[in-house]
Amino acid sequence: MNRYKKNVGRLLMLAALAVTAYSCNKYIEEENFSNLTGEDFITEDNADRLVVGVYNSLRAVYKGYDIHMLGTDIFTTQGNVNTDLHPLNVYVNINSSTGEFANEWRDNYNVISKANIAINRYTNEIEWTPSNIPARDNGIAQARTMRAMAYFNLVQQFGGVVLTLEEINEISSDYVRASEQETYAQIITDLEESIPNLEDAPATGRLSKRAAQHLLAKVYLTRAYTSFGDSNDFSTAASLAETAIGGYDIRTQSYAEVFDYDNQVNDEILFSIQYGSGGDFQDRNNTKHSIIRFAVNELPGMSRQNPYGIRGGDVMPTEFFYSLFDENDTRDEATFHRVLYTDTEDAVGTDNIAVGDTIIYFPKQAISEDDLLDKLNRYYVYQPDEYYFNDSPENVAGVNYQYTDNTIFANFPIFKKFEDVGFDELEGGYRDTFVFRIAETHLIAAEAYLGAGSPAQALSHINIVRERATGEADFYATVTIDDILNERALELAGEASRWNDLKRTGKLQERINQYNPHVVDHGSFDPSVHLLRPIPATEIILSNNNIEQNPGY
Repeated sequence: MNRYKKNVGRLLMLAALAVTAYSCNKYIEEENFSNLTGEDFITEDNADRLVVGVYNSLRAVYKGYDIHMLGTDIFTTQGNVNTDLHPLNVYVNINSSTGEFANEWRDNYNVISKANIAINRYTNEIEWTPSNIPARDNGIAQARTMRAMAYFNLVQQFGGVVLTLEEINEISSDYVRASEQETYAQIITDLEESIPNLEDAPATGRLSKRAAQHLLAKVYLTRAYTSFGDSNDFSTAASLAETAIGGYDIRTQSYAEVFDYDNQVNDEILFSIQYGSGGDFQDRNNTKHSIIRFAVNELPGMSRQNPYGIRGGDVMPTEFFYSLFDENDTRDEATFHRVLYTDTEDAVGTDNIAVGDTIIYFPKQAISEDDLLDKLNRYYVYQPDEYYFNDSPENVAGVNYQYTDNTIFANFPIFKKFEDVGFDELEGGYRDTFVFRIAETHLIAAEAYLGAGSPAQALSHINIVRERATGEADFYATVTIDDILNERALELAGEASRWNDLKRTGKLQERINQYNPHVVDHGSFDPSVHLLRPIPATEIILSNNNIEQNPGY
């Protein structure tokens, strides 16, 4: 390496670390490196800071919600079905300047860049004593696994992408896209070569063998549906999922217990993005608690500091999603707030509101007019067919109620599962973001076994997930891909990318045309175009048009 490239590389590394330190604030204990030269800045004693920097960069990746939720069967936008036509939701006017795609591209390549820096420095520039060789190999394995995560995120959205596997030390514009097949091959190589060097039980927030096996199972499962997939991909995915489950029984704790704020570190979680107030990954900037909710603070008796949080985004569930929950499915209560209580004194007309009063109620099943008589004098009631698009409650004969309508925003049961008891409206919250969870591993196994022609094994795995939710040991007697997608919706809503799930299984067009109300009325989904996202225009410009745009954009 010539001196110019080496020095530029040092500066880029320092800049990356500086950005990490600025944006992540107090993730790691700071030390004074001002007296160290570029040559001895990173040693085997502090090399782990490079790996921590890669972990920190994952936070931005798992804050991009809209492209994974909107335009699917279980999520839509909160606006009127005839006027709120979000491009990502109805597949109209999507183009290479759409900001969400630029963010997805940038944030994942930031992970890749930091991973490549760590891999290069661990491999080529740090002198390791023999006793620390295992630490070296483990650090490289963690970085390569996160690089694989980022490339898997990108290939599902964009198809083949630019494969950057080395630390970049100088500006270049001659990079081109690899094929989708080549991108998958690199992801698989990274993971298969990393798994032997990952720890079985690392510190909280670090990637383990089982976490990487879960990811690799999903990679093989996704590749199995492609034209270039191997005939053994389904069976390989199933085997890896079995290994990742590792004999753990998810029925030892309830769904509500998994999402208990005080139980974020539990045996079902294979990998999560860490927030919180201590450790290597401390931060208070998670906004996930604010998604899938309306402007609760606009209700009478609700302050901006109310315990449910403030609206953060435009996503809401579809009627189809709410309909999936059977009466005995305990995930309904753990997922939604169907009753909201006030946190401040207020008044509506002649009705005085005290702290702790019910202010809005969303019955799971429609209630009769007789049941509504008393309720509508005291708080809003929205029947299941009134959840959407600024609707007002139906008039009930003989009732002169004061809570006549709420036309400021959409009304629907808001999400409970991501609530953060320590959130701050300015700073965000401390709740960790679950990325890999063993309940999903079971559903990966079920889908893989179904694809491999082993329905009995598929039934076993999907029924374990269903039994935890309903108490019914053999709920499914047969299993189809639609059963698995429905169970993924019930179990993983807001966690796994619903858009990726529908694309992978070939069900995106069918299901959005059937269940997304905005798409039904105004959608323009074209499978020859919209199964891939547009490459951001800025990336094509920076490459001097060497990067080819996806068809139709």
